[in-house]
Amino acid sequence: MPDPRPAPAAPTAAAPQPLCPAADLTERGRAIVFDVLLWGQPARAFALRFDGRLVGYINRCAHVPVEMDWRPGDFLDHDQRWIVCSIHGASYEPADGRCVGGPCGRARLIPVTVAELDGQACWYPSGDVRPVRSDAAASP
Repeated sequence: MPDPRPAPAAPTAAAPQPLCPAADLTERGRAIVFDVLLWGQPARAFALRFDGRLVGYINRCAHVPVEMDWRPGDFLDHDQRWIVCSIHGASYEPADGRCVGGPCGRARLIPVTVAELDGQACWYPSGDVRPVRSDAAASP
């Protein structure tokens, strides 16, 4: 016998999570670093402007799972051409996160969807990357 209840509504797109004014992310400049949950575990992510668009990734080298920035928010090499892991020198293409040199082989950085919305840089949660709950610190 068919279920008489209406089918559940399709899930809506995840709400954008504001990061900062988009103008704060200058071309090939310092990134904004922010906290997320990756597969339910605390992680850091970053967003930066490269070739006129925002790109975002989990702050984790594909070679060894360590944070990559030289100093908080500094991910690009001296020539501002590649995202470089400060630990082992693995280099990644900013446009798509693919490894272009060093010990990362054919791996890629884990992407985080970012965009500009009404003058704000925002990120969008996914099935793998979720916001950190604001009440998580208050939980026993």
